[in-house]
Amino acid sequence: MRLKWLIAGGTSLLVMVTAALLVLTPPELIRVGANYTAKIVCSNVFLAHRDAQEVLKLDVQAPGHPLLRLMRIDVDREAKVVRAGLFGFIGKGLAVYRPGTGCATVPDGDLTQAVTYQFTQPMALAATPKSTWPEGAEAVPNSIVQSLIAKEELAGQGMRGIAVIYQGNLIAERYADGFSRDTPLLGWSMTKSITAALIGMQVKDKKLKLDQTGWWPTATPPDGREKIAVADLMAMSSGLRFNEGYGDVSDVTRMLYLEPDMAAYVHAQPLEHPVGTTWNYSSGTTVFLSSIWQKVVGAESLSFPQRRLFAPLGMRSAVIEADARGNLVGSSYMYATAQDWARFGQFLAQDGVWQGQRLLPEGFVAMMSSLAPASKGAYGQGQVWRWGPSGDSPEDKSPDTAFKLPPDTFWMLGHDGQSVAIVPSKQLVIVRLGLTPFKLHYKPQAMLAEVIKALD
Repeated sequence: MRLKWLIAGGTSLLVMVTAALLVLTPPELIRVGANYTAKIVCSNVFLAHRDAQEVLKLDVQAPGHPLLRLMRIDVDREAKVVRAGLFGFIGKGLAVYRPGTGCATVPDGDLTQAVTYQFTQPMALAATPKSTWPEGAEAVPNSIVQSLIAKEELAGQGMRGIAVIYQGNLIAERYADGFSRDTPLLGWSMTKSITAALIGMQVKDKKLKLDQTGWWPTATPPDGREKIAVADLMAMSSGLRFNEGYGDVSDVTRMLYLEPDMAAYVHAQPLEHPVGTTWNYSSGTTVFLSSIWQKVVGAESLSFPQRRLFAPLGMRSAVIEADARGNLVGSSYMYATAQDWARFGQFLAQDGVWQGQRLLPEGFVAMMSSLAPASKGAYGQGQVWRWGPSGDSPEDKSPDTAFKLPPDTFWMLGHDGQSVAIVPSKQLVIVRLGLTPFKLHYKPQAMLAEVIKALD
């Protein structure tokens, strides 16, 4: 009997010690999951005004890693802070909302510093008429296109918002239950194309050159990073080491959820390939591009996107979120309504001109969508895709071929089924937002092809 008690007591002690260690020094994967949970809930509560438990259930737990199903949250609406953890207390997930710069993961727990990176919305954006549409045009409903986007097989599982722009007019839109034209939605990596435009604005202002180098000091002996130009970063061909794998602790998950200063983390990465020779899709690359244009702009960089880009386009809902050290996370974290994502798509379709005002250098959008040689056809030189989502297509084959899309089609794409298809020759832009895991192999190309057919 005494032996059984000893075994039971030893087992209980082991469980308690293990639990204590998990609380005090949780594994990095649990910390990633906890900070991810806190961040997603924070943004959707304070930017999109959604219910916290609904976001936890639908956005975090339903499509994600099994670990995420065990996450629990606590939302302090007065302090605008969200805490999360495995079973509610393991992992120390922490995120905070700041006006103008949205939510930040705070992996080091320093809320005092993180909240300093905020600003008041510029008057120019606040005063933008809510009804303003591209070029001042009104919505022109098209019943045929509306019926097409109503088809589930075209809209795709998990669709949350669709907007179709033709000849500068909004001709169709659709929203899932619980979402509306006023709901800001996360674009994930579609944000990268916004960053490219912000780089282009610095080029137009003659504050930056695409062939400009010197972002890394020359090492002794030289390590090659001093040769990396802005153009190399724009084309995802910098040669920097960066693992974009999700579902584990990789460079991208570490950067987004374990590093308070994301740009500093990328800056420390070594060169893995000679500059310009290898294409490597990297959110770190785009975060560093954001830090470049922010340095060029200086003290007013946090509000620059709203003042100089979103206000002229009437993108009232758009927010690029900053990290805990004030780096705008231009790789992943912009929230905007479907209509505001459509405004930006229309802006690119018009070669960076809006209501007669040129905001990007002439030909800059053409450069963005032109082939990045190292990508073997898939990617452009300016943070856009030349191919739509691959679905179940072979990696080295264009998934667009079967749909016979116009050759000038290019794409903004993001995690979990976000896309903006831009077809300048057809004066057509289609936004599709939702939560559609890659494993479903959804291809918005089918919807785009049917809409083109209906409009021709």
